[in-house]
Amino acid sequence: MHPGQIAERTPGRPAVIMAGSGRVVTFRELDEESNRLAQLLRAEGLRPGDHVAFMLENHPLFLAVAWAAQRSGLYYTAVSSRLQADELAYIVDNCGAKAFVSSRALAGTAAAVTERTPGVRLRLMLDGVAPGFESYEERVAAHPPTPIPDECEGADMLYSSGTTGRPKGVKPRLRLDPMGTPGPLYQLISLLFQPDADSVYLSPAPLYHAAPLRYSLTFQRFGATVVVMEKFDPEGALAAIERYGVTHSQWVPTHFIRMLKLPPEVRARYDLSTLRCAVHAAAPCPVPVKEQMMEWWGPILHEYYAGTEGNCFVYASPRDWLAHKGTVGKPLLGEVHVCDENGDEVPPGTPGTLYFDKGPEFEYHGDPEKTAASRDPKGRGWTTLGDVGYVDEDGFLYLTDRRSYVIISGGVNIYPQEAENVLAVHPKVADVAVIGVPDAEMGEAVKAVVQPVSMDDAGPDLEAELIAYCRDRLAHYKCPRSVDFRPELPRHPTGKLYKRLLKDEYWKDHRPEPQT
Repeated sequence: MHPGQIAERTPGRPAVIMAGSGRVVTFRELDEESNRLAQLLRAEGLRPGDHVAFMLENHPLFLAVAWAAQRSGLYYTAVSSRLQADELAYIVDNCGAKAFVSSRALAGTAAAVTERTPGVRLRLMLDGVAPGFESYEERVAAHPPTPIPDECEGADMLYSSGTTGRPKGVKPRLRLDPMGTPGPLYQLISLLFQPDADSVYLSPAPLYHAAPLRYSLTFQRFGATVVVMEKFDPEGALAAIERYGVTHSQWVPTHFIRMLKLPPEVRARYDLSTLRCAVHAAAPCPVPVKEQMMEWWGPILHEYYAGTEGNCFVYASPRDWLAHKGTVGKPLLGEVHVCDENGDEVPPGTPGTLYFDKGPEFEYHGDPEKTAASRDPKGRGWTTLGDVGYVDEDGFLYLTDRRSYVIISGGVNIYPQEAENVLAVHPKVADVAVIGVPDAEMGEAVKAVVQPVSMDDAGPDLEAELIAYCRDRLAHYKCPRSVDFRPELPRHPTGKLYKRLLKDEYWKDHRPEPQT
């Protein structure tokens, strides 16, 4: 299915509802808006396989812009609205965008990259204009609301968030299938979560991220309404579930933690009985957090592990997780291999780098070295996202950490996710990152960087309390030896922590001791 088919059946059904403003975009409006923009892109010379980029906040027409590219057989790159000009210029230029769409709310950054993105031939701005941009509304309105003659399926080409260096564009193979051809994600969502035209899907995260974008577009293929939060707010999310009768939703663990820390009387204020599936991913969820969410919402939490690269899809049903607490499930797409640093497979229960076989192919756009680094060292064609984990005797996968975040202290591997999971549920902790910092004796020492619920609590007493709290629950060598406090951690709105930025602060002045 696609918006045109849905619009024929239920033209007045909401395709998008903005949770904050209440603005509605019907399926007829979504279909016509995306058709007009597709017509404009064709008139400007963009053909199947070309690229379009857009940088938008969670805007009412965000998904219409994406659908225009999708139904034109284009690659489209949704760019983070939080990027600075240098980062934006790099991505727009790197992806080869011939058209770029932004909004008045982001005009300062968007207009600053015009001279550095000479390949862009069409620049459109919603809600106003800026130097170098034309009015989106005026240009689009001049074109018919009917499908282009050569309509076919395009594909997103999204960039990793750059937590370990320059963002990487993940370029899938473009099939140019007839419009409405179901893809793997449609089939997985249909099988696992069973949405239909009466479903209401809540997206609390920025739409430019892979999961919110892909799931929102896919739920619309079922005729479902997508409720978009302009910005996540824990009580606002509960209010949206009640107000709009949300049936399906997608979260990251930090959303759960923030909702769980609402006062009990606030949590009890909202009727969440319509919610059938709460899907979560993006980061490992601490076991106590998920246990509390299950107690609150019931056994409706579905977890998956995947990446922008699309090389795997690992899934844990509520029943699977309750029987194997901490797992992210078993692969439904791709076959998992756990390997040591030499590329040899290790036995169950032994952590190693996760590689996947028999999944879709991908490459990092314009970066053969990064593409090669994502393949296994023995040339078997397996691919990795850089994560570390293990499988149990029953074949269930558990994530340990990112390979690049492993702390080596005195020759011992320490996975900081374990301490983060413990500290995240402490009542005085709002957010936490655990990293390795330079240590003359051990090479690296374990440090926690904590955003307390109240900065008034920050100090030696809370530091000692958190270290003791962690040591009561983990082996001492896995626990932080020191704690620093900050008003806020550098976390992406999707929940991903920019841990590299924290590590760089502590390592930037470090000089290794000379070897003798």
